[in-house]
Amino acid sequence: MGWMESFFAPRKDHRGWSTPSEAARLFFLLTMLSVGFWAWVNTSGNIVMWIGLTFLVATPLLSIGWWLISMVSARYPAKVLTDAVNNVKPRK
Repeated sequence: MGWMESFFAPRKDHRGWSTPSEAARLFFLLTMLSVGFWAWVNTSGNIVMWIGLTFLVATPLLSIGWWLISMVSARYPAKVLTDAVNNVKPRK
């Protein structure tokens, strides 16, 4: 398994649902931190305007970025979120 596969492969949780890949999780953190810092400087520390500007700018950036990441992730099979997911017994 190469780094691309481990980074972009979707993760399966204990219910069998696909959850975001490591790339999508890291992209979220980097986007929110960078947009948050940029918005803080541009709003002169006004907390209400900072929250509004952060959400306003981050929402389309995250949507486009996650769409691009999902296109790359579609090439890789899903991996389990943690090894403990394999030990979950199905409900009756």
